[in-house]
Amino acid sequence: MTVTARPASRRRWLTTAVAGAAAAAGGGLAWWRHVVAPGDDLTALWSLSLARPEGGGELALAGLRGKPLLINFWATWCAPCVREMPEIDRFHREFGPRGWQVLGLAIDGPTPVREFLGRVKVGFPIALAGMEGSELVHALGNPQGGLPFTVLIDAAGQVVQRKMGETRFDELAGWAGRA
Repeated sequence: MTVTARPASRRRWLTTAVAGAAAAAGGGLAWWRHVVAPGDDLTALWSLSLARPEGGGELALAGLRGKPLLINFWATWCAPCVREMPEIDRFHREFGPRGWQVLGLAIDGPTPVREFLGRVKVGFPIALAGMEGSELVHALGNPQGGLPFTVLIDAAGQVVQRKMGETRFDELAGWAGRA
């Protein structure tokens, strides 16, 4: 004997499932916007001073405030991060003269980063965020902590774009055109 659901109960189940999915999506979107929403205070970001892997010294992020800034979180062991590095460097070369700044924050140790930068030359500053950089990644809207992670902050200090995953020059240039 086969039991079949009546059309009314099937419709009720389907309506409940769709409503639940919509509520979850809406809640997720609200949470995502809350993580780093327009107007959020990025004071903690600007107060950071991070070690530079080459040449020593520290990079004070406060010095990057007031101009558009592209921040890329990466690691030497992350294949997509390594692949996108030339794309980000191209963005730096082409948009730097227009007032754009680029910063690479390595979620990695100093030795692998120095070795990597010895092989792959980039024109933008790299600083060591280390494993503590994961907290910054979370605060900027990447709760999974995945890499690579790229954030665009406008001249007013507002996060206007973020992406987890590999980027391309054309995508970055499009972001810059809208910021």
